[in-house]
Amino acid sequence: MNTFPRPIKKVLPSGLTVLVVPQKESPSVTVGVFVRAGAAYETKKNNGISHFLEHMCFKGTTRRPTPLAISSEFEQLGASYNAFTSRDLTGYYGKVASRSFEKILDLLADMYLNPTFVDAEIEKEKGVIVEEINMYEDEPRAKVSQVLDATMYGDQPAGWEVAGVKKNIYATTRQTFLDYRGTHYHAQKTIVVVAGSVDPRSAFKKVSEKFSSITRAARIVRAARVIENQKSPRIAVHTKPLDQTHLLLGIKAFPASDERRFVLAMLSGVLGEGMSSRLFQKVREEMGAAYYVRSVPSLFATHGYLEIAAGVNHQKASAAVGAIVDELKKISKDGISEKELSRAQEHAIGTFALSLETSSDVGFFYGEQEVVLGELKSPRAIMDAFRAVRPGDVRRLAQKLFVNKGVSLAVVGPGFTHEAFSPLVRFSS
Repeated sequence: MNTFPRPIKKVLPSGLTVLVVPQKESPSVTVGVFVRAGAAYETKKNNGISHFLEHMCFKGTTRRPTPLAISSEFEQLGASYNAFTSRDLTGYYGKVASRSFEKILDLLADMYLNPTFVDAEIEKEKGVIVEEINMYEDEPRAKVSQVLDATMYGDQPAGWEVAGVKKNIYATTRQTFLDYRGTHYHAQKTIVVVAGSVDPRSAFKKVSEKFSSITRAARIVRAARVIENQKSPRIAVHTKPLDQTHLLLGIKAFPASDERRFVLAMLSGVLGEGMSSRLFQKVREEMGAAYYVRSVPSLFATHGYLEIAAGVNHQKASAAVGAIVDELKKISKDGISEKELSRAQEHAIGTFALSLETSSDVGFFYGEQEVVLGELKSPRAIMDAFRAVRPGDVRRLAQKLFVNKGVSLAVVGPGFTHEAFSPLVRFSS
């Protein structure tokens, strides 16, 4: 890809931020509505409300009073549509043929502006949310991620589940939604993104019209500050009868806005991204201990960590953890070669370019940057930042991050104890 679409950004008089990313050759247009409201904005009492509210926006509006009315309209447009909730944001989106731009915009604006929160629908959806929580409990790779977050951050928003806890879900009322929505769903915390085959001038005009009734907040509620008080390695074991043990090693890093994120991307690439990575070669190819083993940076607005995941043979679980930690120590001590770095750079650049192929890809790329970072970096600038990393940068970052006070291990599997892993999860005595 030689050229990348450039966003045009405007802040409307209401305070609503609008990004339009024209793509003349695209057959589609994607509209996304992103709100700075997620698990990081919740309290212990309402944990899970961001996600529950996302569900309820599909359950009826003043103009489309039933869930069927909403879903039928999406499907009549041939739309690809959904919503999601994370720690930093809640997003609603739809992708359609370009001729249906105004219709999909009208539908998403209505869902955002005019949800009705009918008591009967709330009660029904409680059952849906609880079953979603049960599903995550039954999925080992989801469960081990939950265990890791709780182990690293404890009883604060960074350690809580995005889906919440059942007690909170059952206690939710219509007033709970109205209070939370009134606090967070307003112009200054909302970004509308339009990407694809649209005329920018028309797109800005239509967004301004459809969101003309959006409220402006008297004050902005920001995400909770993450409290860091870890002083030594942490290990959590969740016993579950499985055919495979699932491991997650978390190394505390920094928020998504930190410029070292590009160095971390290269460190992660060398460690565990692709079949030629160190961890894949060691844990899968040499030891035959795992089917999957990978490394990925998980960076948020308020905090972040490097996540190393593996699904391993029960009998080789301890050996796999030891091998992973040994590879981290080697990078801290000896660094990486130019050849390894070049492979990681080209892999990152290639996969990044492929991640911007469609209007929805581009919409998410710019929308999430605006929400999480508050700035827009071009794809070319990101690629240049990958290329600017040097082997010494990677080694220095590894030495900074791979320390006892920053490492945690979560294990989901049958019959393990802390003692099986505690001597292994340590970078220094």
